[in-house]
Amino acid sequence: MAIPEPSNQQLSDPLLQALPPQGGASRPRKRGWVWFLVLVIAAGGGFYYYRSRPPFESKAAPTTGPRGAGGGGAPVSVGVAAALKEDVPYYLSGLGTVTAFNTVTVKSRVDGELQKVYFKEGQFVREGDLLAEIDPRPFQVALAQMEGQLARDQAQLKDAHVEYGRYDELRKEGVVAQQQVDVQNSTVGQLEGAVRADQAQIDNQKLQLEYCKITAPLSGRVGLRLVDQGNMVHATDPNGLVVITQLQPIATLFTLPEDSLQEVVQHMNREELQIEAYSRDEQSKLAAGKLLTIDNQIDPTTGTVRFKGVFENRDLSLWPNQFVNIRLFLATRKNAVVVPLAAVQRGAQGQYVYIVKDGQAVLQPVKVDLTQGNITLIATGVAAGDQVVVDGQDRLQAGARVEARSNSGSPGGNSSAGDTPAGKGRGSGRASSGDPTSMPGRNAAQPGQGPGEANPAKQGRRRSANN
Repeated sequence: MAIPEPSNQQLSDPLLQALPPQGGASRPRKRGWVWFLVLVIAAGGGFYYYRSRPPFESKAAPTTGPRGAGGGGAPVSVGVAAALKEDVPYYLSGLGTVTAFNTVTVKSRVDGELQKVYFKEGQFVREGDLLAEIDPRPFQVALAQMEGQLARDQAQLKDAHVEYGRYDELRKEGVVAQQQVDVQNSTVGQLEGAVRADQAQIDNQKLQLEYCKITAPLSGRVGLRLVDQGNMVHATDPNGLVVITQLQPIATLFTLPEDSLQEVVQHMNREELQIEAYSRDEQSKLAAGKLLTIDNQIDPTTGTVRFKGVFENRDLSLWPNQFVNIRLFLATRKNAVVVPLAAVQRGAQGQYVYIVKDGQAVLQPVKVDLTQGNITLIATGVAAGDQVVVDGQDRLQAGARVEARSNSGSPGGNSSAGDTPAGKGRGSGRASSGDPTSMPGRNAAQPGQGPGEANPAKQGRRRSANN
């Protein structure tokens, strides 16, 4: 059967013409929506970048070359100080505690009523001074009783001697037997022993009477009264009447690392070593004394050695259990080149300083001998009179032009360690604190220790802030 072909009239029907053509006619419209979304996302990203851009970002082209270098940049303002040649004391520093040279708790040696108190709280007493008195009447009565017993026994002894003489004469005449003479002689010996016992009892009662008067066993300062007048006191009381502390002289116990022991022993064998006590904040000197002795063993838990020093303490600046910083003076470094601690920096090439020469900064490697507080002793690299940069190093590079401003004061700066020049006396420099985690450790100024080693993070923060 043949299929009829559509006629021209059927193809021209409007309804058939309005139908969408079959195939990919809708694909161009979908692509348009995709491109529209891409444009919206790109516009949003550009707007976000524009709003989040830092306001201080410079649109100018970056400059090349070091800051302040050459002739085009402005000179960098830095603080400088002159390197000095001085005699610097070398000492070790440690944490210490003041201890009384002698401490005595005064107790009663007899029982009785505390009748009188002769001292005042806080008073300084001398050895042998009368402090208190206990009621002596019971002991006086006992003494009188012992004296009466002694008199009775002495009379009996005298009579026994007379009887013995009679029996001895009768024995010679043959009237009495030898046995009776021996018995009488034994009686004499017994009475002699009784007399001696009575005398010992009397001496004991006299001693008890002396104990009723309580005297100071040593010279020192009286503390607070522990028992008031009128109370009953006993020889077995644990607290006693008062505590006397010897303050002149006074001792200190301090610790140093075991690595410093041999050095201290060598100096101690040659001479008597001097020590100084400073306040808790190390701002003021309290007293000067001498090293007395070294403990006979090292503490294995901390790796430290205990040292004992003694101070005259005439002005009473030291008190028992007071926390102090002790400086043990070992030697004096003669004609040492000294720069401020802030001048020494540390980089990849080691320790260095900036020296100002002809208006330019010169990077100079140095070798540090030791650090004493706020000053550093330079072994090589810096000569006396060189102008070293102590402020503004983070803005410098080698060869940069600088504008130097002088910092007032010695290499120690305006800090407490620089109150007096390092060469004018012992203790004028300040010992390095060392590692704060090691207790005694704020101990020694370690030779060769770099003062700038602890500042890289701080320098990095300064550089980022300046950039």
